[in-house]
Amino acid sequence: MVSIFAGHIDHSARVMRVITWNRSFKGVPSAEGGKDELDSEDYETHATVLDKLLAWEKKLYDEVKVHCIIYWFGFDRLSFILSSYQGELMKLEYKRKVALLNKQKKRGSSAESLEKTKAAVSHLHTRYIVDMQSMDSTVSEVNQIRDQQLYPKLVDLVDGMAKMWASMCMHHDSQLKIVTDLKSLDVNHAIKETTKHHHERTIQLWKVVQGWHSQFEKLVTHQKQYIHTLTSWLKLNLIPIESSLKEKISSPPRAQNPPIQPLLHSWHDLLEKLPDELAKSAISSFAAVIETIVHHQEEEMKLKEKCEETRKEFLRKNQAFEEWYQKYMQRRTPTDETDADRGEDTNPNPVSERQFVVESLKKRLDEEVEAHQRHCLQVREKSVGSLKMRLPELFRAMSDYAHSCSEAYEKLRSITNMQKSNRSRA
Repeated sequence: MVSIFAGHIDHSARVMRVITWNRSFKGVPSAEGGKDELDSEDYETHATVLDKLLAWEKKLYDEVKVHCIIYWFGFDRLSFILSSYQGELMKLEYKRKVALLNKQKKRGSSAESLEKTKAAVSHLHTRYIVDMQSMDSTVSEVNQIRDQQLYPKLVDLVDGMAKMWASMCMHHDSQLKIVTDLKSLDVNHAIKETTKHHHERTIQLWKVVQGWHSQFEKLVTHQKQYIHTLTSWLKLNLIPIESSLKEKISSPPRAQNPPIQPLLHSWHDLLEKLPDELAKSAISSFAAVIETIVHHQEEEMKLKEKCEETRKEFLRKNQAFEEWYQKYMQRRTPTDETDADRGEDTNPNPVSERQFVVESLKKRLDEEVEAHQRHCLQVREKSVGSLKMRLPELFRAMSDYAHSCSEAYEKLRSITNMQKSNRSRA
């Protein structure tokens, strides 16, 4: 059964090429002032787009934290930075200036004092306008990366995942058919011992299945975490930045329903519905089955070692007895033989005693050999029986999971195709 797992094909590597930094470049930057090939969108990866998006988000974070936080009195998408110490100091300064202006108005302060205070408030307000415009520019850049770079990469990822899981469906369906046909396999009752090589291959299979379970868990967990993180980020990204000031600040229009939104929402919901727990449980159960077979084989091999030790002891004592018997018979006189025939020898027969020890050892060896052969047959029957029952369960679960994934990514692909069609008509 090792042959089922021997041909390892890393289908996920194909998808990961879309995501990771690993991308070979065709050349080096031109020495004649030409455009650096690294700047070309043809060489953008999923990771470089995310890195670029992170850089702009950090810029936006810094702009808001340092300059604009004092004006945000309502809920906004970066309200979590209101705890900034510097921002609180600036906020207090602005409030102090406004309160001072109001007091001066009530007290009828001199025009010079009023103008000085108004100038300070006006200066803060001007900074606000400039900073808001700078922030709008940064927000526009973030949204442009989101819609024109990240979204296409997600579309590519969906397409790659759809193709991968369609391929996995065929592989798991084929494996399911093979292991289902094993049920009609007749177990030959001829004794076949577990060799050291066979035992090593069983342990190897056990480790492969354990690794499979670990990597499958990582695949399920990481893709859910990634889509969940993107969905959470998008919720914050789409919350408008509001001002409590009466003055209207000119801001660029922002799409409230970008193409990435329905894609991520559907992606998140579909991942939550996949039967991954059943698949993980099936792999884990199969690993436990292989572990049990490993232990049975170890018991069998221990019985084999015990038989070999007893066999060596029997051969050694039997040879010693034969050598002693030859010498003993050569030393006997005719009188000793006559007395032995008449039954007049009062001493115990040394031949019978030594022969009894050897025969007892031979009997023990025969019993151990029989027990070993019986255990060999039991191990073989239990192993094949377990594989006949568990392998179909395993690959049925994997086939079901692959089909669910394939259907899910086909739905996502249909969403992206529909969005593409709508944009073409628009």
